[in-house]
Amino acid sequence: MFLRKLGLEQAVTFEQYDANGYDHMRIPGYELDIPFDKEQLSARLAKLFPEHAGPIRNFINEVWLTAAEIKKLPEHPGIAYVLSHALGNQRVIKYHKSTLQDVFDAFKLPLEAQTLLALQWPDFLLPPKKLSFFAWTALFTGYCRGAYYPTHHFAHVIDSLVKVIMENDGEIIYQQKVTNFILDENRVAGVKTIDMQDRTVFQEHYGQDIICNIDPQHAAAMIGKHHFSSSVRAKLDYEYSPSNFVAYCVVKGIDLSDFGFGRWNLFHSEQADLNKAFDDMYDRADYSALSFGVTTPGFLTDDPGDCPEGEQIIQFITVANYHYFHDLKIRDAGAYRKMKKQIFDAMIDIIEQKYVPNFRDFIVFKMTGSPTTNESFCAAPEGNSYGSNLTPENFSAGRLDHRTSLKNFYFCNASSGAPSFTGTIRTGCVLYEKLSGDSVLDADLS
Repeated sequence: MFLRKLGLEQAVTFEQYDANGYDHMRIPGYELDIPFDKEQLSARLAKLFPEHAGPIRNFINEVWLTAAEIKKLPEHPGIAYVLSHALGNQRVIKYHKSTLQDVFDAFKLPLEAQTLLALQWPDFLLPPKKLSFFAWTALFTGYCRGAYYPTHHFAHVIDSLVKVIMENDGEIIYQQKVTNFILDENRVAGVKTIDMQDRTVFQEHYGQDIICNIDPQHAAAMIGKHHFSSSVRAKLDYEYSPSNFVAYCVVKGIDLSDFGFGRWNLFHSEQADLNKAFDDMYDRADYSALSFGVTTPGFLTDDPGDCPEGEQIIQFITVANYHYFHDLKIRDAGAYRKMKKQIFDAMIDIIEQKYVPNFRDFIVFKMTGSPTTNESFCAAPEGNSYGSNLTPENFSAGRLDHRTSLKNFYFCNASSGAPSFTGTIRTGCVLYEKLSGDSVLDADLS
């Protein structure tokens, strides 16, 4: 519906991941490919864990029933609404403070089954013991309804949106950084900017409505938190999601499809206890038995994009502690670079041992990023990956939304909506509906 509204439904299309296994989960002794079909998923898990087939099936059914209740909720459900519709919101009420681990424990799932189901933890950068059950349920069932990748890659999606803006008399001003907001009593009237190429040039920009996609905490601090109502200030008191370590690589002289890569993501863990794996990496900077995710975008569509013939892209991600990397970089730049290399080497060692022998020999390009990279290039406070941390406390009915208590000023950010590609679009559509009265969300955005 979003693309149709912009006239892009023919230009911007998507390719489906492998319905038989869009995520490939791998831990010592166990392999599971996550299919779209939940009955097939239950059957695969039952085959791996026959003594726990009943609890596993009950858990999967509960996940889908919970997702159905969440989907029926209005955009901003208050506690009063949920309680007044208690009969249709039994699971929403029951699990609103639950972590994924809480629900795993309630259904007495074996540890290895828990790990196989939660191994896409890099999509949240949280382990089961901290992750909101609602957040996991929404994403997991959403992917099972259909996981997709842009036919012409993400750059084409962004370029297409920019084209629509320009063709409709819009303007995008590049290389301008917002340095402050212009207040007119309790109204935000505009912003002040500095030119990032010529830092002697300052400008002011005014508008009837000011939509802010800057991190809400950061924007509120720039404006002055005292300008906001007490209820908004309370919602602004969120913790940031953990940061990440990423590696972008190009290989040549090898076809990764010969080694089990294809129209799916790979998630690997060297240990079955994800909570311990996460704590080892995040709290202790110990990557000796790490868990990480891998994607190969070139296999998700037939469009080669700008990748040279004969080369393939492969990307890696795991968690990293912002404060550890920030302090290390300031204290000892050499040690900082050494730590990045250590994590990268640990990942590649596993790839060579378990998936692609002599993988290093085929790497012709690599680029790594740490939490401080996120902070520098994405303006992400504390290098956060997904805005506010997706714990039960932050992923609730009281979550921050577009409303700010200041006239004509609106938040539109992962922390005031939902992270990810679909979450970003949905957050923007909700605000568009608020400002225009026009509907764009009467169809799924999955």
